[in-house]
Amino acid sequence: MRPSSSFSAPSPRFSTLASTQASSLEMRQIERAGHLTQTLAPSHWTDAQIEAWLDWAEPLELPTTSNAIIGGALDHWAKRTAQAGHDMGLFDAYGAETFAAELAAALQLGLLAPVPLAPVPLAPVPLASDTGGPQRLSLSEPGIETRLGTLAAEARLTRLGHQSAQALAQALLSLTLSINRCEGSRSQCSEPANNPALARAARHARLCGASDADILRAIQGESTRIAPPQVAATAPLILVADREAVASGSPACLAAAEAALERPVCLTFSPREAESLVEASHAATLVLNLMALNRLARTGFEAALDDLVRLAILTAEIELEVRGSGRQRTSRPIALGLAGLTDWAILTNPARPTEAAHDLGLQVSFAAHSISVELANHLGPCPDWETVGEDVLDALSVRGLATAPARTSGRRHALISLHVYNAETDLRLGLGRFSHRDQFQTLDGETEACLRPALALVLARAGGNLEEAERHLLGRRTLVNAPGINHNVLRDLGFTEVELEGIEMALALTERLDQVFASPVLDAGFITDVLGISIEDGQPLLPRLGFGPEAIESAQRHAYGHDDLSQLAAVPDSLAPLFQTAPEALEAQMRQAIDPFSDAADLTPIKMDWRSTPLQLARTYSDLARQDHRAILIERNAAPASFHLDLPALEAEVPRQTDNVSSRPAERIIEKVVERDRARRKLPDRRKGYIQKASVGGHKVYIHTGEYEDGELGEIFIDMHKEGAAFRSLMNNFAISVSMGLQHGVPLDEFVDAFVFTRFEPSGRVTGNDSIRSATSILDYIFRELGVSYLDRQELANATPDPTGDGLDTPVGEPEPVPASRFISKGFARGVAPDNMVVVPFGRKADRSKPASNQGQTCAECGDLTMADRDGLPVCPTCGSVTQLRSND
Repeated sequence: MRPSSSFSAPSPRFSTLASTQASSLEMRQIERAGHLTQTLAPSHWTDAQIEAWLDWAEPLELPTTSNAIIGGALDHWAKRTAQAGHDMGLFDAYGAETFAAELAAALQLGLLAPVPLAPVPLAPVPLASDTGGPQRLSLSEPGIETRLGTLAAEARLTRLGHQSAQALAQALLSLTLSINRCEGSRSQCSEPANNPALARAARHARLCGASDADILRAIQGESTRIAPPQVAATAPLILVADREAVASGSPACLAAAEAALERPVCLTFSPREAESLVEASHAATLVLNLMALNRLARTGFEAALDDLVRLAILTAEIELEVRGSGRQRTSRPIALGLAGLTDWAILTNPARPTEAAHDLGLQVSFAAHSISVELANHLGPCPDWETVGEDVLDALSVRGLATAPARTSGRRHALISLHVYNAETDLRLGLGRFSHRDQFQTLDGETEACLRPALALVLARAGGNLEEAERHLLGRRTLVNAPGINHNVLRDLGFTEVELEGIEMALALTERLDQVFASPVLDAGFITDVLGISIEDGQPLLPRLGFGPEAIESAQRHAYGHDDLSQLAAVPDSLAPLFQTAPEALEAQMRQAIDPFSDAADLTPIKMDWRSTPLQLARTYSDLARQDHRAILIERNAAPASFHLDLPALEAEVPRQTDNVSSRPAERIIEKVVERDRARRKLPDRRKGYIQKASVGGHKVYIHTGEYEDGELGEIFIDMHKEGAAFRSLMNNFAISVSMGLQHGVPLDEFVDAFVFTRFEPSGRVTGNDSIRSATSILDYIFRELGVSYLDRQELANATPDPTGDGLDTPVGEPEPVPASRFISKGFARGVAPDNMVVVPFGRKADRSKPASNQGQTCAECGDLTMADRDGLPVCPTCGSVTQLRSND
């Protein structure tokens, strides 16, 4: 039923602030999936922040405008929400217009961000009951340990099944690859007895669970493509437990801990708390940016916060009315996230930030409760209020909030939560989890590390050494005077200035020392020849040089910094408790400070080590239960991808001998199957090659080749002048990839066939190359040149090389001898090649269409050696006699 009068809209506060910042907008080019897009955005937004807003707007299918912020998505969404509020009777026409302007301005200023209304539902696991209604799991129920074991087994089956499907898909794919890489006929390569790689792949596929029939089908060419099932995020399992039983470590608590090894398990200590967590998972959610509000409203923060909360509550109410369903319509839960709470608290009261967070939670809770009561007076309370109203009012009384208005009219929302943690929404607001180390985007789009701005401001206000704090946190990016490992120690080990310079350059581009003391920063020849260490086994270099863990760790911290500022010595006494508290612990304290003012408990998971045992998890449950936590959610981290067991090498399997070996017929090798060696064939340190300079479409291109001793191409370098840094870097890395392919056995023919006739700019006329006169692209020119020079593929040349003579008499039409200095590098030969050496063409096919020459025969009459050819007969120019040719018959 439509109300008789409209609800009061927010006052025009944020639209006024947004109008003063219109000059800070700029057009930004953002890389999207498969294309680039131009959009208008605030200049202080990062590319990641803009892309997150574009991701939010894409599924909404809103009309786009090129000259509006985020394509106009923010304005369109605000107007659509305001129109829905007008239709449901919240606003009149003027109020809807004001509301739309305020909401769009709050989004543009980064004060507010919506969360999609349909998150992964958080629901208790139902048990069969006589009444037919769902019942929550309780740790006091009979058979709960068996039930939890079954749920853990199901989660374990899903996880291991996903891993097994991936391994089996890769094993079956390796069967096809082993056949395709085999040199021989298809029939011979498809026989495991003739193809060792196929035999190994088949044995591995059998170990991964493939049947022999599946292996045979894969060998015969059937598709081996598998789409492994996607493992969706598992909703936490909610258990209602007795606090005293959990604190004492009951067997049921240990069963819950065993289930938590496979899936997140949340313990609550009352049915109402469990119900609140379920309702919160369906809430209409918006996140408030406290840091942005503190920056924009320095003198009137509390009044601005009340207006922002009012704007958020009205927006959530409209979202529930338009897109809500089921219990979202009956309980009408909403959630307000307080992004940047830790940063705001330490700026407000650095000595006692938890007190600042407590006061803020009280203010937000009171403002949200008051607005919900106003909406109940205007639209009526939520349908579930008669059921949950008394429990909600009792909780409000404990918090010290006024409940008299709510007892009269009720509340529009059965639940108002203050615990919201959504990574994508935080990204749209330009925030993230609190830590001492932060990141910022430079003007050229690069991302750099920095000290958290809130901590830097607090430290500067207290007179601390900001530069020393940054060095402690971010590191010095040098090993000069470093403890444990420094230049003097490295020189004693044989490091020269060349290696030390390379190490110093690599320190600015890496995050760990083991990445610096490895190839390609250090040349493999230096490691092998000078240091005398083999790097084929892949072990870290520093321990093999004699450095212990303490020396490596101290040098690591000197170069790359510490994880936080807890060990910083130069900290003012008033800030010592703040800096000595770990970031995760400080953030947990802020959540605990606002937790009493939230209708739903904090469900932020407590992360445990991936090697934690059920007993350790049960002990954590017990400790937190004794600390009066309303809900406890524990998750075990996934194992790091770099973890590998050090397994001993197994002995080679020896084939079993049978009694009738001698009676078997001897096998004849009809066709030999060759398995390609995939090892890298390295180039000699001093190698031959040539440099070809040319111009394609007016763009200079330099090709530098490197060859093996037998003249086979092993590497190429490509350099282009007066091009952008990105394009030149791309061409350099492309040349490296081609070189790696050549050194691993990829035939040059494959590269030539793949890249000739590619078409893109620059293209057109080629100058400076005597065989190629035009090309459709840079890659077309490069691989035409390589094909002509190394593969003698003259069909790729579109010009005849210019003849070059040296003054010697050469018959017309025959190639002239060429000075060897044109082809042989004097530097490569170290001057051992004579200057008068020439290259004489040889090995050319004779022209059978012409008769054999008579020159060089001796005159039978006078013995003259200068016989001339006249009509096919030898004529002596001295005596004039004609010598008759002898017949071969």
